[in-house]
Amino acid sequence: MTRVFNFSPGPATLPESVLRKAAEEMLDWHGSGMSVMEMSHRGKEFISIHAEAESLLRELLGVPANYKVLFMQGGAIGENAIVPMNLIGKTGKADYVITGDWSKKSIKEAKTYGKANVAATGEASTFTAIPKQSEWKLDPEASYVHICSNETIGGVEYHWTPETGAVPLVADMSSNIMSRPIDIAKYGLIYAGAQKNMGPSGVTVVIVRDDLIGHALPITPSAFNYQLQAENDSMYNTPPTYAIYIAGLVFKHIKEMGGLKAMEEHNKAKAAVLYDYLDNSKFYRNPVAKEDRSLMNVPFKLKDDSLDDAFLKGAHAKGMIQLKGHRSVGGMRASIYNAMPIEGVRALVAYMKEFEVQHG
Repeated sequence: MTRVFNFSPGPATLPESVLRKAAEEMLDWHGSGMSVMEMSHRGKEFISIHAEAESLLRELLGVPANYKVLFMQGGAIGENAIVPMNLIGKTGKADYVITGDWSKKSIKEAKTYGKANVAATGEASTFTAIPKQSEWKLDPEASYVHICSNETIGGVEYHWTPETGAVPLVADMSSNIMSRPIDIAKYGLIYAGAQKNMGPSGVTVVIVRDDLIGHALPITPSAFNYQLQAENDSMYNTPPTYAIYIAGLVFKHIKEMGGLKAMEEHNKAKAAVLYDYLDNSKFYRNPVAKEDRSLMNVPFKLKDDSLDDAFLKGAHAKGMIQLKGHRSVGGMRASIYNAMPIEGVRALVAYMKEFEVQHG
């Protein structure tokens, strides 16, 4: 079996040990005679899987006791609606910081449920930098302030935590959660689709402070009501059971690797290999402000975009896939989440050097 280096922005590569464990347990989980896919979500077997996944997540992220962990469905796109449904009703308005395509989608959805204000935008830099907090115009009466902590398309990432005073900070962390330690207590709510660093698509993790639960708009569907989900341990409706199981295996893997501090060191080392090469090449360029560069998603462009197809074909032939940039920005993009080994990044840089020699 030959596995490729998969640079997909999501669903993304998973740890090989997790995939092997899942394969081993596919037909019979721990002597139950069942696959996890076949289990009742109310049976003792799956309840133990669910409890362990939540416990590991709480341990790794240091989730305080006054926060609920919910396993939901709908991805970050779904949460773009579910968050305002549950939170905006307090004052009827919220602040959004726009740093790229995903935060644009978030504010567009929020406007359906209340007044969503642009507190700051990176549009002037064509979303290659995060606006300095001194430029933000925050409304003290906002129900919350929303950010996207890492923009997968543009490759910008917050390496600092905004200060929002008494107004809860809400973050879409879909593409950088579990990549480094974070102080959960500085956020009112964090949500993240699993398919970058936590598991397969299908499950969305929501970490929400207790005092923010119980304020849903009357129109909120019951399955999307944080209070109902919290009261029912994320089982008000059938949860994405197999995705939760795989996420639990990923959490266990991260713990065995040394936790989030070890993940941060691993991710910084990988990113340095790629950014150092880009910064010393006249053939490739990365447009993002250095202080805001993502450790997860590295966009880059060739000197001559007519060579893009040849670059992608050559990479594919060497076992490196999903390097094409998002259609809205073009070029290339290497997504190097937790499960991407440093060998994959080194292989990519070696190929880039070879291609530059041939076409530079």
